[in-house]
Amino acid sequence: MPKLKTNSGAKKRFKLTGSGKIKRHRAYHSHILTKKTKKQKRNLVHQTIVDRSNVKQVRELLNLR
Repeated sequence: MPKLKTNSGAKKRFKLTGSGKIKRHRAYHSHILTKKTKKQKRNLVHQTIVDRSNVKQVRELLNLR
């Protein structure tokens, strides 16, 4: 059986933490920034953990079993 390919879009967007959780960047920080407050933009910079409901999907894209 051939090796499975990792989804190349997913490998650019997600990283694993040391404990095995999946980190992601927050959305809405790429354009139309003039109408967003400084506080809102500052809080969008930080990374967060992928929600429990989406972990299975992301792990399949990254070929993590």
